[in-house]
Parts: sequence; C-alpha cells; structure tokens
Amino acid sequence: MSENTQRKSLPTDKFLTVAVNLIHKALIEPSRTEAKSLYRDLEENKVVALTNLRMEDGSMVRFDLSLDYEHYQGRLNFTSFRTGLTMLLSSIAEAIKDPASLRSYANESKEGSVMFGITALTAEEGKPSVLVLAADSGKGGATVELQLMYLDPSQFEQTAKADADSAAG
Repeated sequence: MSENTQRKSLPTDKFLTVAVNLIHKALIEPSRTEAKSLYRDLEENKVVALTNLRMEDGSMVRFDLSLDYEHYQGRLNFTSFRTGLTMLLSSIAEAIKDPASLRSYANESKEGSVMFGITALTAEEGKPSVLVLAADSGKGGATVELQLMYLDPSQFEQTAKADADSAAG
C-alpha cells in the first residue's frame, strides 16, 4: 500500500447499503441483455469495474465486482444467478434494518478481506447453492472488490446436523 493511501472504514450497514446499490444498479436495473453481458464477464472470472465513488472525506474509491462459482451445485446460468442475486440483495437489505444483527467474518490469511454472514439459498434440480457477498480491500490502492461467492453447501448441512444432534442429546 502506498504511503499516500489511508485505510478508512465504513460501518457495516453503510458499506452493505453501498454494495447493494452498486450491484443492483449493475445487474438488476439494466435490461436483461446488458445485465447478461456483465454476467458473462463475471462468469469468465473477470473482475469488472463498477464505479468510482467519492467518499464523505472527498477521497475516491473504485468498486469492482467478481464472481466465484466454484462451489455452485450444477451448471450456473444467468437466470439462476440472477434469482440467487435478487434473493441475496433482498436479504442484505432486510438485515441492514437491524445493524446490530449484522455479522461479518474476516479472512485471517488475507488482510482486508471480509465475508458477510447473510446468505441466499437456492436449489436447482434438488441441489442447493449458497450465495454470499464478500469484500476485499487488501489489494492496495483505493479499490474495493465486491465478491459474489457460492459456498460449499455441505458445510451448512454438517452444521445443521450437528445442531440437531446437540438439541436431541
């Protein structure tokens, strides 16, 4: 990180509000053709520039977007992606109403990387997929990469089974 770059942080609810609005404007508001074009870039593992945003202190921050669908169950297509994304954005918007309930998880091995504890669960042909939002500001410079990620759903099945076993025991 350069000496001229200062790390600033927003409260989680304000950061998520910005993230939801940027993602909505990029992938939900545009026509299907425009949104699908952006989705194709994401599907090809490209990091897509969303916008430059002027912060309250006058500094500029660039927001990018990426997609990690390694753990998606089945074959991901635009319709499935957009359904999960709509659910995720809605869940985040609802969670923002109670900022005290918001959970985030830092990546201990990657400074500046955080995953938010809000999920969207979808199922296609009986196969569940879990979509979350993460953010990475550790790449240096005034850039934040918003990361849409599909998590391995089996970890949730194991947690649910452990919870059920402890409740029964």
